Amino acid sequence: MATSILVVEDSRVTRAQIIAELRKAALFDSYYEAVDGVEGLKVLAAGAIDFIVCDLMMPNMDGLTFLEVVKGKTELRDIPIVMLSAQEESALKIKALHGGASDYITKPFNPGELVARIMVHLKVKALQDEMRKANELLKELSITDHLTHLYNRRYMMDMLEMEFERARRNKGNLCLILIDVDHFKLVNDTYGHQQGDIVLAAVAEVIQAEIRCYDKGVRYGGEEFAVILPGNSLQDGVAVAERVRQAVLSIAFPSPIEYLSITISQGVAALPSTSIDSINALIRATDEALYRAKHNGRNRVETMTGSKVLDGGSKAGPENAR
Repeated sequence: MATSILVVEDSRVTRAQIIAELRKAALFDSYYEAVDGVEGLKVLAAGAIDFIVCDLMMPNMDGLTFLEVVKGKTELRDIPIVMLSAQEESALKIKALHGGASDYITKPFNPGELVARIMVHLKVKALQDEMRKANELLKELSITDHLTHLYNRRYMMDMLEMEFERARRNKGNLCLILIDVDHFKLVNDTYGHQQGDIVLAAVAEVIQAEIRCYDKGVRYGGEEFAVILPGNSLQDGVAVAERVRQAVLSIAFPSPIEYLSITISQGVAALPSTSIDSINALIRATDEALYRAKHNGRNRVETMTGSKVLDGGSKAGPENAR
């Protein structure tokens, strides 16, 4: 992985010395220079920098101010910064370290010491980056269903609570869709659970393709899915549900289930509604609409009011060939 360093120093001679020593040690792939903090910020804005060596005393913007600005930006605060200064005053060192500097080296510096200290901080940064990636992966795994790669039910409840409160506070719209794969038990019984997993993954892929990037597709449980649609009315939700229903009808499965035809039943409920005053009430209204869709013949969309119905006009099952 390519690495880059930015040397912020008003002395051209000192900049050249630092870069020459680092090139000898082959610590970085790319080297950038700046004469003061203002120019240093421009370099940071132009591209990714992995490490910074910065002088303390500079014109226009000094090192402490530069340090404060960099550490104040979320996207930059993890970059290690080694401060340089000809001043040995302890108060300055303490201020720089408290401000987020990784290290403080007094000029004139020993080249070997400078390289050694930077190597140490590069190793620390590599470990921190690995830990951050591992934590991000663990977080992703904790909220994601391993089979379908949709969000799991626990995450759904957290998101639904947040979106519900937002919609109620702003008197806005919030729509929930519950989806059930029709006659899924027959698929498992006829073709086995491995093929059943392929069916569920294919349906999940369709759901994800038919919703917006900020909507939430969820593996609700078993062969049931859910979709949270922030800002969508009941009519909007019905339109999304119908798109998903039509797309599921077009799924082409691999052998040995290439002749399998799958349909889904869906229930839709939304805010605002005088009959829904809690998350549980929203889920219950959506679940009741889903029950009606299954009871009324499957392969259809029903709403909490029963006023909007989209009927596919056919029943599903593994025996239905294309």
